[in-house]
Amino acid sequence: MGLKSLVLCSDEKIVRVLRRVLSDLEVGVEQCAEADAAIRKLTRERFEAVVVDCADQEVAIRVFKSVRTAPCNKRAIAVAIVDGQTGLRSAFDMGAHFVLYKPISTERWKASFRAARALMKRERRHNSRIPIQMPVLFSAVGQRATSIDLSEGGMAVQCPRSPKESGPMRLSFTLPGSSDALELYGEIAWQTASGQIGIRFIDLSTEMLRQLKTWINDNAPEGEKDDPPVSCRLTDLSLGGCYVELSSPFPVRTRIVLSTRVDDLEVRADGLVRLMHPETGMGVEFRRGTAQQRVSLEKFLHALMKNQGALPELLVEPEGLESDVGQTGAAAKLAQEVHDPLLDLFKKKAELATEAFLGELRKQRRSQSLDPTEIVIEF
Repeated sequence: MGLKSLVLCSDEKIVRVLRRVLSDLEVGVEQCAEADAAIRKLTRERFEAVVVDCADQEVAIRVFKSVRTAPCNKRAIAVAIVDGQTGLRSAFDMGAHFVLYKPISTERWKASFRAARALMKRERRHNSRIPIQMPVLFSAVGQRATSIDLSEGGMAVQCPRSPKESGPMRLSFTLPGSSDALELYGEIAWQTASGQIGIRFIDLSTEMLRQLKTWINDNAPEGEKDDPPVSCRLTDLSLGGCYVELSSPFPVRTRIVLSTRVDDLEVRADGLVRLMHPETGMGVEFRRGTAQQRVSLEKFLHALMKNQGALPELLVEPEGLESDVGQTGAAAKLAQEVHDPLLDLFKKKAELATEAFLGELRKQRRSQSLDPTEIVIEF
């Protein structure tokens, strides 16, 4: 089943352009001219994206609110179409992830929708399940089961008897085509009287998630595969985050992976988008909540430092939307211990218009000390 979008717009010229752009990207379009009709559809059908002409802001707010409250569409990507009188912050406050500006620009809109489509696929793929039968071992008790399906977030199994553990369980299974067993932890999310059990994976390492993603992507139907990573240009780097330029940035709260190659070795770092400037770039905070993330980040930063003075080729791909961007645990402690001027800029100057923020970014570059805990590197 292909990606679907719901478009609320009564301007036929805009609708024609949207149909052409989305058709080129293999995204289906259902159009509504009235808000009530759109809201009815949102309660009955699933859409990967909802596009709203925000000429009437009150109507737009009502529709975006309906998107978030509809169980089948609360993870849909929200796109706002605005004119010059509607500020970027106002569009995001209404609930939009992406913003398209009037007057119509086919190429600019298509660039924005490429990023939106990549995120749409990731959001749908996170919970999409691949049917598969393979042995699964509950390691702690030596109990065996047979898998029914598998996703990045969990799996369903058929079990002769329900496991006695109520907390995290250690699981082991070998994916078809692989010789190495995956060992990870999961917890019971649901179970039936017939012995079927739904297991939610917990505390997956970056490498374990990468292996699952690769296998699922290789075995997904042709139209369900992830979009390839896109190239971006690194302009500013600190120990806590970076700013990258690209024409199709991802929205705030997007989990992303940045990668580059050094001596034929790929290094990767997990990040979270903290601010986004449409058609320009985005500010990313590095994630280091787990030991695996910290090790990956150290390798990534070392690779970039090694190439200082050259323009490193970076690739970025979305992992999905974060539901809670608040810092907790180790991340919050680290933020208190290490002053990071680039992250401070992301936090304190996020409300500025794009050009004003870029001006602050340039000003910060010129004023930085060489304290290794405060350094901001310009490429």
